Order: sequence, then structure tokens, then C-alpha cells
Amino acid sequence: MSDFATVERAGPMALVQDSGRPGQMHLGVSRGGFLDSHAAGWANRLVRNTPADALLEISMGPFALRFSAATTFALAGAECNWRLDGSPVDNWAAHRAERGSLLEGEVARVGVRSYLALAGGIRTEPVWGSRATTVGERLGGIDGRPLQAGDRLPYVAEAETLLAGAPHEYIRTYDEEICLRLVPSNQFELFSTDHRRLLLSQAYRLSPQSDRMGVRLQGEPMADVPGNLVSESVAPGAVQVPSDGCPIVLMADCQTIGGYPKIGHVYSVDLDLLAQARPGNAVRFCLGTLAESQELLVRQRQFFEKPAGGAGGNHGG
Repeated sequence: MSDFATVERAGPMALVQDSGRPGQMHLGVSRGGFLDSHAAGWANRLVRNTPADALLEISMGPFALRFSAATTFALAGAECNWRLDGSPVDNWAAHRAERGSLLEGEVARVGVRSYLALAGGIRTEPVWGSRATTVGERLGGIDGRPLQAGDRLPYVAEAETLLAGAPHEYIRTYDEEICLRLVPSNQFELFSTDHRRLLLSQAYRLSPQSDRMGVRLQGEPMADVPGNLVSESVAPGAVQVPSDGCPIVLMADCQTIGGYPKIGHVYSVDLDLLAQARPGNAVRFCLGTLAESQELLVRQRQFFEKPAGGAGGNHGG
């Protein structure tokens, strides 16, 4: 039998998320899932959840949640000045909430997305094997929409567990220029030398017209980019360059096919940093390799899949 955590304040975009629903893109269904695998992974790990357990992704805040039964919860990601029953609680750490406790977060001071995990995970009804919310497709979460005040999130009350915090070296602050490592795409050679030089030499700025589908970048545009391409499959991390010459980095809720030329693919582990960037933040590209991208992703996944007997480790993304 589940207890319920009641949303008392939801902010602009709070979603139930998990690792998404891969294997459905051939049906036109986005992968979805949390945008910052590093922060979400730590939130789940700190309460001894599996990496696939559902948690909350809270964009910008404010947010407030009341617990109907005692449980352990963890916070990671953006800094929202969290308080439990009026007392400050640390980010990147696990905490104990008693029955009736109120957890409150303010508008994020640093970063964009905060992750809130409950021990045992959030138990909304799965859709195609995932509880992840994709708003554009109205799938998962609660009716496929952002959370709103009054929503009740089912969870199973857990016995008290050892509380822990993430080691200092894995706590991110999101206040620096981002460098996105790029694997050249099969269309990389369609772009001229000047196009590639421009991509790799300038600092772009994150556009306010960015969302969970794609991050738009502003800067000196590429002129006369390749066109008239046949639409083909796309995935999160692909860097499209539309006719305006400014790159778009596709994110977890991206469409499944697209016709814009792709100059490369951002390392999956670097998308975690992009998920926390705010409009106006500086973003640069640098060339990487497919082998390194795959190695870093495997290391990150292996770290979070290890039994969480302790919070330490040496491959936490």
C-alpha cells in the first residue's frame, strides 16, 4: 500500500522522471527521462534507489511537497535553498522526513534543474515501461503533464536508512563556461572549413528559446549551411544547424526524425552540464572522439549501477 506526497507548490515545470523509455523511437516516441543524469543519479544513489527509479525533476522552482508518512529523501542539482519544516537542509545529500513534514525550495540560485528522490522511488503508473513524463506526447507522470498544486505522488514509506552526502568532488556548481565535446557526424564533411572553424572558435550564448526538446545557441551564424537533406533519425545530443546558421543541441524530449544537417553529436555525459545552463550562459564546442564518449558514458552508468553501500567512488561522472 502506497502513501502519498502532496504537491503544495509546483513552480513552472516540475516533472516525474526516470531514465526514460528507450526502444520506442521507431514508433515516433521520444526517449524522454531526466536531463541531468549526474544529478539525478546522485539523488537516487543517496537513498539507495536504482538508477531507473522515478524521482522529481524541478525546473527553477519554487516547489513544496508534504509527506504523508516518514521517509528518506535526497536532493541534488540546482541550488534552491531547500528547507524541511522551516530548517535549512543541504543539497547533494539525503535527509529524513517525518510524517506531515513539509519540504520547500525557492527559485534556483544556481543551475536550472533540481532532483528530488524518495527512498523506493515515486510509484506513478508506468507507460511503456517508464514513469518518465514527456509533455509533448502526454505520456507518463501524472496525465503526461507538469505537476500542479494538489497532485498526490505515491510512494512506499521506508524504514530509516543511513544518511549520506555526495563526496565534494562530485558536487557541481554550474557557474562556469561549458565546453561541449563533439563527435563529428556523418554529415560533418558537408560543412565547410569556415563553418567548422566558426563552430569551434566562438563562445555561443544559450537562448531563452531552449527547452527539454532542444537547446538553441546564439552567436555568429554559419552562412549557407548545407540544405535539401532527406529527413533521418535523430537522438539526444545531435547538433543540428538550421538555415539561420545557429546550432541546436537536441535534448531528451527531442523529435525522432529531422531534416536539418547535423554537424556532430555532443558527448552524452556533457548533456548533463547543458541541462543546468541558463539563458545567456557561455557554451563552447571542442572536438572529441566516439571512443572517449562511449567510455565516459559506460563509466558513468557503471558507477550509478553499483550497489550504494557507500556514497564514494571514482567514476561518478
